[in-house]
Amino acid sequence: MRQAHLAAVEEEIIKCMRCGNCQAVCPLYRETRWEPAVARGKIRLAQAVLKGELPCTFELKKRFDLCLTCMACVANCPSGVRVDRIILTARAAVAEARGLPVPARTALGVIRRPRLLEGVARTLSRLQGLLFRRQATGITPRFPLGLEWRRIFPPLAPVPFRNRIPGETPVAGADSRVALFTGCLANFVYTAVGDAALRALKAAGVAVVIPKDQHCCGYPALVNGAVELALEMARSHVQLFRALGCDAVITLCGTCGEAFKLYYPELLAGGPLGETAAALSRRTHDIAQFLWSVHPLDVGRLRKVVASLTYHEPCHLGRGLGVTEEPLALIRAIPGVRFVPLKDPARCCGGAGSFTLTHYNLAAAVRQRKLDDIVQTGSDIVVTGCSACRMHLEEGIAQQGLPQKVMHTVELIASAL
Repeated sequence: MRQAHLAAVEEEIIKCMRCGNCQAVCPLYRETRWEPAVARGKIRLAQAVLKGELPCTFELKKRFDLCLTCMACVANCPSGVRVDRIILTARAAVAEARGLPVPARTALGVIRRPRLLEGVARTLSRLQGLLFRRQATGITPRFPLGLEWRRIFPPLAPVPFRNRIPGETPVAGADSRVALFTGCLANFVYTAVGDAALRALKAAGVAVVIPKDQHCCGYPALVNGAVELALEMARSHVQLFRALGCDAVITLCGTCGEAFKLYYPELLAGGPLGETAAALSRRTHDIAQFLWSVHPLDVGRLRKVVASLTYHEPCHLGRGLGVTEEPLALIRAIPGVRFVPLKDPARCCGGAGSFTLTHYNLAAAVRQRKLDDIVQTGSDIVVTGCSACRMHLEEGIAQQGLPQKVMHTVELIASAL
């Protein structure tokens, strides 16, 4: 029951001293000046649920949903409280007690069935010209589809990345064989990221396997409190990637990387796949991390790229996985690049996946501070290692008519090969 959910993080809950350090760094508090948006307030609510003092109501759900899971509070907590774990566990408790909202239940019902998800994506790709207006910077809704009229989305790819790429790409003289986990956005939207990853990995001298049966990493289920679905997805991927026998698993998104490296071992701990999940975690690397420090790309072969760049560090890649220096090292290794750092590169952009659907105005307000930081650099290109961050930033740039282009780190590397 819900108390049992929260009992798993009781030690984290009681570590909180209510000092307020989280308030100083919370992107949502900075915009709202509302104490319930702060970590310490949510921890106190979680404690009340644990003790049976507070029922799981819709109003309580709204409090726990008001979080970007950016982990800024975790990074700045003097007691080391894992606020993100508490929030996810509290959401699971509320979901068990109240059920998932219809939109979330519908979306998760689609992503749990890979063939259905692919069919929906293929249908939407064909219909997007009818449902959305095309413009130079993306597509905007034609009809009230439950979306903000001002939303700008990247179009869906005509053919998903995995559907047009062979299951294995051999490399002559390869000294390593890796599996590429594409994630949903690189498969259905930013397919050029997948192409760039293949090119960069081949240049590093590794053979690449892209399993067709891979699916969503499961983090959307976990973040919405659907723990059983997240478990189902974790089991599926651990079994799939174990059977491949590859030396490493490469991810293209910090959130997907977190799922493989951090959440799968936690979800499956103590079960028959626990050790396998832990072993898979040790072999999982973000692509920038892999190309710089695990299986280094020969940067001496990189061609000159004349461009002014800055870098946005995704929360789940930086604070989540600790991948902070490798993307910067790769960027700076490219001849001709003028790199101008952001004042606060690790500050959350406000995207946070489905948060932009449920709290769009707030997400846009958080994003504005990031856009202001980008503008002051005078850079032409914003590089990032997360396609969800990219989507959110591209929308803000398009809405304001800014000149910057956003690209994935591996796309930049591939352009220099």
